Amino acid sequence: MKNVTDSFLSLGYWPSAGSFGFNTDILATNPINLSVVLGVLVFFGKGVLSDLLDNRKQRILKTIRNSEELREGALDQLKKARARLRKVETEADMFRTTGYSEIEREKLNLINSTYKTLEQLENYKNETIHFEQQRAINQVRQRVFQQALQGALGTLNSCLNNELHLRTISTNIGMFGTVKEITD
Repeated sequence: MKNVTDSFLSLGYWPSAGSFGFNTDILATNPINLSVVLGVLVFFGKGVLSDLLDNRKQRILKTIRNSEELREGALDQLKKARARLRKVETEADMFRTTGYSEIEREKLNLINSTYKTLEQLENYKNETIHFEQQRAINQVRQRVFQQALQGALGTLNSCLNNELHLRTISTNIGMFGTVKEITD
């Protein structure tokens, strides 16, 4: 077997010293170029890349911290909102219960006052009816009495003559005398 370096030199791939040329052997030059480029990138890019990664890491950590703080703030606000909600619901239940009981109380008061008013109106009606009945009875009595009196006077006037009239007057005066003696 031949030495690999001998084959490169004998085929003319390596230019002589002092001249510049291209190496066209891809298998020999690619790994060397790649290793050189990677070495340069690692040497010079290591600091830049680590700075970029550190900055990115710091921004991510800062974002996470901010998110945690916002989350804690949101949780506190949620707790406060839930507490306010419970308080408002309790007050609403209390107002609802109080309102319903007050409505029932007002309803009962209204029913009672209406019942009393109806009772008073019924009493006034009954009193008015009784008063009107008494007045009508008195009017009928007066008319009956007037008619009876007129009938009696008519009968007396037609039946009485002077002598009967004088005797009736004497009898009535006599009765007044006895009534007066009894009362004295």
